[in-house]
Amino acid sequence: MNKTPLFGRHEALGARIIDFGGWAMPVQYTNVIEEHHATRERVTLFDTCHMGEIDVSGPEALPFLQKALTRDLSPLETGQMRLSLLVNEKGGILDDLTVYRFGNDRYRLVTNASTRGKDYRWLLALREKTGYRGVDVTDRSDAIGKIDIQGPRAEGILQELVPVLLKPLTYYSFLETSLGSVPVVLSRSGYTGEDGFEVYMASEEAGRVWDILLDAGRAQGIRPAGLGARDTLRLEAGMMLYGNEMCESVTPYEVVYGWLVNIKKDFIGRDALAQQKQQGIRRKLVGFQMEDRGIARHGYQVFRDGVVIGDVTSGTFAPTLQRAVGLAFVPADCREPGTSLTIRIRKSEARATVVPLPFYRKEKKNEFYNTFI
Repeated sequence: MNKTPLFGRHEALGARIIDFGGWAMPVQYTNVIEEHHATRERVTLFDTCHMGEIDVSGPEALPFLQKALTRDLSPLETGQMRLSLLVNEKGGILDDLTVYRFGNDRYRLVTNASTRGKDYRWLLALREKTGYRGVDVTDRSDAIGKIDIQGPRAEGILQELVPVLLKPLTYYSFLETSLGSVPVVLSRSGYTGEDGFEVYMASEEAGRVWDILLDAGRAQGIRPAGLGARDTLRLEAGMMLYGNEMCESVTPYEVVYGWLVNIKKDFIGRDALAQQKQQGIRRKLVGFQMEDRGIARHGYQVFRDGVVIGDVTSGTFAPTLQRAVGLAFVPADCREPGTSLTIRIRKSEARATVVPLPFYRKEKKNEFYNTFI
């Protein structure tokens, strides 16, 4: 398995290591529920060095990205980031990623770990196909480390370590600064539904930054958290996971990403998505809560009136909500909140109800929650 620069530290902390898409990653240090609550109530650190970073630069960087991505990036200013999508010719999702603008001709795409190689190859092929010669596409994934510090105490801890004021940094904005003597990029963003920051540095400095953050946050109750808590946190916040809710046969309109598609601009997959928008969708990703005991896991079948109508994509016990919730694809006419469903859990059938997303919302408006407005 691939190992991040922090692997030795995870072992030293007694983390339980699993294979996550070919990466040796910590799933938990103590237990998932403790790490989940620590994120919601205090602050935690996540190793996200396995994610991908692809730099796109040059005089044709913006028109190239406009062709590659579904969202209009022309309003994006230096120091801002946006969520967007790569889709194929049929409108299927290749990846959901964030786009950072560092300057007039400098952008960085932050991809999912499982798609980073595919995204890079797709962008190179698109450059050749479209003839954009004034653009450089560089995979920097191995050279860049990434650590997420998440939770209500994250800002206070970071503020003591950087020479810039963090309070004015709005959600989905970023800045370049130093942490200790390490050059870093800090973006106010994350995958937990809490306030927090994603911290980028040279990969060889990741261990040093990890140690600085753990030491600085000790009095604030900071603790490392693994993929288990990351999954329960993102699911409570209604955030999707590539490979579960999204793949190349799923379109933005079928999940919660229709707002990321700007049909007025020209991009790969536009015609297919314009047609789907006009004709309507046959299936839709919905949130549900369990009414009976049991947790609906990925792949479990969903029934209505005794007929199989869909499949669960993600499901868990939500520690903040103290109940089992999940996401599932169902026919579009079953997407309204209050719709009754039945989910087969092993050999038993359990009642569930479609509910609005997200399951959990921190009292703030941010980029991601535009999804649900």
